Amino acid sequence: MNKHLHIVCLDVPYPADYGGAIDMMERIREFHKAGVLIHLHYFSYNERGTPNELNQFCDSIHVYDRIPPSKGFSMQVPYIVSSRINDELINRLNEDKHPIILEGIHCSGILPMLDLTGRKVVVRMHNEESLYYKELARAENSLVKKMYFLNESRLLKKYSQHLPEECMYACVTEKDRDAFRTIYQLPNVELLPTFPAWTTVRSEEGQGSFCLYHGNLSVPENEEAAIWLLCKVFTKVRVHFIIAGKKPSKRLMKVAELCDHTCLVADPSESEMTDLVRKAHINVLPCFNKNNTGIRLKLLHALFEGRHCLVNEPIVEGTHLEEACHISDSAAGFASVISQLYYQPFAEEEIRLRRSLLRQYDNTANTKKMMHWLW
Repeated sequence: MNKHLHIVCLDVPYPADYGGAIDMMERIREFHKAGVLIHLHYFSYNERGTPNELNQFCDSIHVYDRIPPSKGFSMQVPYIVSSRINDELINRLNEDKHPIILEGIHCSGILPMLDLTGRKVVVRMHNEESLYYKELARAENSLVKKMYFLNESRLLKKYSQHLPEECMYACVTEKDRDAFRTIYQLPNVELLPTFPAWTTVRSEEGQGSFCLYHGNLSVPENEEAAIWLLCKVFTKVRVHFIIAGKKPSKRLMKVAELCDHTCLVADPSESEMTDLVRKAHINVLPCFNKNNTGIRLKLLHALFEGRHCLVNEPIVEGTHLEEACHISDSAAGFASVISQLYYQPFAEEEIRLRRSLLRQYDNTANTKKMMHWLW
């Protein structure tokens, strides 16, 4: 008998051009590969559209609009949750008893309205969202956005204390798993590593010709990291430096223009980004979140595809990937490590180490784990 599965996504999972979308899209691919009939539900916003590419993986697809802030904003429920409480979605899910994956705490607001009798539900926790929004507020320059992020953080912390206990919660990192077990006292919380788009280590031995920072440059945290590298690190080391990512601000472009050994690549395609990651000699990935949560997919991209990887402690905390990276927590330390590594070829033993450490990100094995929870 065919297995049916509802997957409710917080956003359209295609194109998979940011961390959360990659995790969702690869999970859809894996369940389809396992012969599961997928009934996909997602919220369309940010002009991401309704891509036909999803049809090949899904038995049915249903698209919903998010409630706009003028109607969905609340001082009791986080907007990322309240804006996705949809009667049409609730009615569809209540028509059968197929198991459900809810992608993100964002989609969990419908749980009190669902008949969960004899039904398995897994909530995929992409981050500890109250911490994530707190960090968004810290990195934000706009006062209005900063106040919004702080309010969402407060509401998310309160909301997370009342999540239904009968669901399974699947966290990306051990740190997030432990937080939901201890702080929020949820009994059914498990570790489920992110589903990367990269399945084999393709790093090349030898020498690259530049240092690379990559990420979604419209995210304040990533812009902060790029400007820190430009102003604090690459003023000390005169090597070729490339910054690549989506939607760089005028501020970032102006700062990059002032550095004559720097090139900014705006809005590269997926293949162009992978080409840059593979050709770089050092992928330089600082993270300034004081309260780190989730995992940064750009770190996995660099480890699966690139050569040397230089990071600071927050981005690798709790990942068990520290051994595959060079770690420093100061601008002077970054400059020193870059100077040491820039003429040091990337070796075969480092590739073997990565293959060992990255086995935890086996999408097929982790799909089997989820199937055990759902059926």
